[in-house]
Amino acid sequence: VFIRPHCPWQNGKVERLNRTLQTEWAYRQVFTSNDQRAEALAPWLENYNTRRRHSALGGLPPISRLLPT
Repeated sequence: VFIRPHCPWQNGKVERLNRTLQTEWAYRQVFTSNDQRAEALAPWLENYNTRRRHSALGGLPPISRLLPT
């Protein structure tokens, strides 16, 4: 199912992740090449999903929603 064009509010979770990527990763450091930027993304995503606390999850990382407690 596709969202309507120019309606970002229909895809809020992705839009929020995009904003977080910009403020906490892409614009926080200077990359001198696209390869350097690509190499830096995987470790950031690993931290974001497994260690970074998210207020919407009561201070737990997203991985906690997938693993049994």
